[in-house]
Amino acid sequence: MNIGQASDTTGLRAKTIRYYEEIKLVKPVRAANGYRDYADEDIHRLAFVQRARSLGFTIVECRLLLSLYEDTDRASADVKALALDKINEIDRKLTELNSLRSILKNLANHCHGDGRPDCPIIDDFAGIATK
Repeated sequence: MNIGQASDTTGLRAKTIRYYEEIKLVKPVRAANGYRDYADEDIHRLAFVQRARSLGFTIVECRLLLSLYEDTDRASADVKALALDKINEIDRKLTELNSLRSILKNLANHCHGDGRPDCPIIDDFAGIATK
């Protein structure tokens, strides 16, 4: 299947598929005319990476997940450890985002939001202590 068909099948943009080829996540063969020819295995790898990426895994982590997927002697504990590490990372990010939200909400609550030029949000960004 050509790159357009691979794109339609996986929902990935052709540019993304080319990038994944460039970094060797997929290795399609070249047809006699020089065009990429994606086998079912390539499509499956692309879909695998797409799903892992949608769950927040990095390219490096996807590479590791693919190697575990291909290793029939893998321990599921290794896969679970990666998933738990990702959950911990997401939890850290959620904590950080909640903190940012709280700070911004506090600033917005203290801003009059009227026609006057004084604004505690701007003052905070500028490092000006509010009165």
